[in-house]
Amino acid sequence: MTQDQLPPGPPSGDQPPVAGPARRGSFLEVLAVFTRLGFTSFGGPVAHLGYFHDELVERREWVSEEEYADLVALCQFLPGPASSQVGIGLGLSRAGLLGGLAAWLGFTLPSALALIAFALGVASLGDVSGAGWLHGLKVVAVAVVAHAVWGMARRLTPDRPRITIALLAAVFVLLWPTSLGQLLVIALGGLVGWWGLRGGAPPPAPAARRFPVGRRLGVALLVLFAASLVGLPLLREATGSFGVAVADAFYRSGSLVFGGGHVVLPLLQAEVVPPGWLDDQTFIAGYGAAQAVPGPLFTFAAYLGAAMRPGVAGVATGLLALAAVFLPSFLLLIGVLPFWDRLRAQASVQAALRGVNAAVVGLLLAALYEPVWTSAVRGAPDLALGLAAFLLLAVWRWPAWAVVLLSAVVGAFALG
Repeated sequence: MTQDQLPPGPPSGDQPPVAGPARRGSFLEVLAVFTRLGFTSFGGPVAHLGYFHDELVERREWVSEEEYADLVALCQFLPGPASSQVGIGLGLSRAGLLGGLAAWLGFTLPSALALIAFALGVASLGDVSGAGWLHGLKVVAVAVVAHAVWGMARRLTPDRPRITIALLAAVFVLLWPTSLGQLLVIALGGLVGWWGLRGGAPPPAPAARRFPVGRRLGVALLVLFAASLVGLPLLREATGSFGVAVADAFYRSGSLVFGGGHVVLPLLQAEVVPPGWLDDQTFIAGYGAAQAVPGPLFTFAAYLGAAMRPGVAGVATGLLALAAVFLPSFLLLIGVLPFWDRLRAQASVQAALRGVNAAVVGLLLAALYEPVWTSAVRGAPDLALGLAAFLLLAVWRWPAWAVVLLSAVVGAFALG
């Protein structure tokens, strides 16, 4: 067991134990962990949450099960890429503001740089939709998500009321598979928890132990978020600058989309194709390449920016588009966290969060079927690989990145 995996020391007095190591982490530690996740986290946003859970909740114990579920629930309510926001929050909890930046850099840059290279013609993935290695990565995502759901369910749904909330949430979302349906399920879970799940565990440790963000900074970032949303279009009209236009288009897309991932695609298409920045064929080709790289789908913005201009100018535009589409996530998440932490320390909010956390388990259970299972498991060989991957994760405690690489190799030779 390495130093950053040491369990916390015993609690003092009557305070409940706080999950996670006693010492703070560093920028480089968070960057190293999330860079590895950025290279190996295939399968989309739900699978990303599974990778985070396996690596940072179970193996490294950076946060507790409850804190992780609370963070997931909060990010579901915010616009933007939920899995990236969860990653930023985990980095923030480990190493402060620089830790949040390190988590985003490590998780985002591998896929962003690959897509910029693809846009510039340095690397050509071609049509990989039928590649065996890619199908192996889709199958291992089933095991990763199943492992996360299993672990969270054992801790967050320990009784019949919360099991009922989780299963009803899964049923509801399977029948109404929209981002609005997900938000409604979380809200209903909170109401049921507030009404029927009073008592139980005491409030968590003070917020400063997990998210060291002051209220003054939080207010400033929320004001900056709103000011940018209003000010960038005005600056675009006043200057006529191409760079400002790109920043405005991608910032607005990152600010107004709920559900993340594929939901942002229509917004991005409307921003880059009608003005003539790209044609539909180039847009679709980049989307195909984005399916074959790990990390968040929002890195598709880097491809779009790079494809607009040749050479070094394309690289700069790609990085600008990438920063602009993710900036709202930083401003909103870090701006809201100081108030979220104070709210979640109240007994009534704790009761609501018990219901919310159960609903989150239900959401992940539904996502395990659609789209994770339905897009990956086509027959007995796929199921066999998925079960073997689950065995390695849940019983033999292999790290997720090793299981991912092994599944890609097996897929290349056996599932192609």
